[in-house]
Amino acid sequence: MAMAEKARTAGPNPASTRPSLIRELVEIADYIAHVRKEIAALRANELTRDRLPMAHVELGSVVEATAGATNSIMTAAEEILSLPNDKNYRSAVEARMNDIFEACTFQDITGQRIAKVSESLRQLEGRLSRFAVAVKAKDEGGVDPAEVERRVRAELLLLNGPQIKGPATAQDEIDALFS
Repeated sequence: MAMAEKARTAGPNPASTRPSLIRELVEIADYIAHVRKEIAALRANELTRDRLPMAHVELGSVVEATAGATNSIMTAAEEILSLPNDKNYRSAVEARMNDIFEACTFQDITGQRIAKVSESLRQLEGRLSRFAVAVKAKDEGGVDPAEVERRVRAELLLLNGPQIKGPATAQDEIDALFS
């Protein structure tokens, strides 16, 4: 009888807490399996081995193609400006203009490369988004101070270049500056 009394006063019966403990462990195991599945879906090795390096290579190629085409266009334009105005002037100008048109084909190639990079970044964004949802990730502490500094610097150095949406200088105003 003393033993039964001791068991009653010792606290909850370990046998009665087992179903609850087992249920919690199963939930934790299911959650871990789900997180592992989402991490595998990221295919981080593919991203670091293939996708991101490809994005760097493609963007580097865009920079090189743009620089090469710009140099070709500038060279042809300078040659046109230095041509003597004689009977061969028209044929010389036409030849240099054809060089300019050929140099402008860089836009098609750079557009294709930028589209590849854009698609890779879209896939990366989608995978990271799925991962963040799976692990219920929350950004802590607001915006990263380095990001705030980068944005302030970008705003200070803004040259009002190509606008996606928002205030832009009208082409007539730009033309008036050069006339």
